Amino acid sequence: MRKKDIAIQAVEALKREYPDALCSLDYTDPWQLLVATRLAAQCTDARVNLVTPALFARFPDAQSMAQADVEEVAELIHSCGFYRTKSQDLIAFSKTIVNDFDGKVPDTIEELTTLQGIGRKTANLIVGDIYGKPAVVVDTHCIRITRRLGLHEEKDAGKIEKILRALLPPEESNDFCHRLVLHGRAVCKAPKPKCEDCCMQDFCKKKI
Repeated sequence: MRKKDIAIQAVEALKREYPDALCSLDYTDPWQLLVATRLAAQCTDARVNLVTPALFARFPDAQSMAQADVEEVAELIHSCGFYRTKSQDLIAFSKTIVNDFDGKVPDTIEELTTLQGIGRKTANLIVGDIYGKPAVVVDTHCIRITRRLGLHEEKDAGKIEKILRALLPPEESNDFCHRLVLHGRAVCKAPKPKCEDCCMQDFCKKKI
């Protein structure tokens, strides 16, 4: 079976299994999603969702965060881990958004990746979830599951993104990546995948 055929079958199988392909981070606007996604690095989404209400109550937008004291931000996000680096990034990219983008979160991957602490994974999430553009969010679940499916043998996220962009229907790619997260947490786990419970077992290379 061609890789493109496997990709299409995976899209349809996951769509049936997880009809609601939603981001698990809580947010109300583009800047909040950008902040939450930066906090989620090396941290669970559940933990981030516990932290952000107080953070956003104190700093509700890029303008207020751009003026924030780094120690106060660090204290508010302490439980997310790497809080010193993350607090510096939140303030730095908020300043850039205010000064260079008129206070609006940019809508292209190229512009988003100029922001301090923002890589292609986060940039793809923003352009996909906020701006409705084709996006491929290559996180640990995406890397693991698409490799097990036989879509690639890569470890580099940039190379995997390029491969998946060529294989996936553009209009499905963003939701597909959200569904991979759900599937990775529930079934296709890192150490012990539950292949017998998998909706993709008929065509997954690991299973067959």
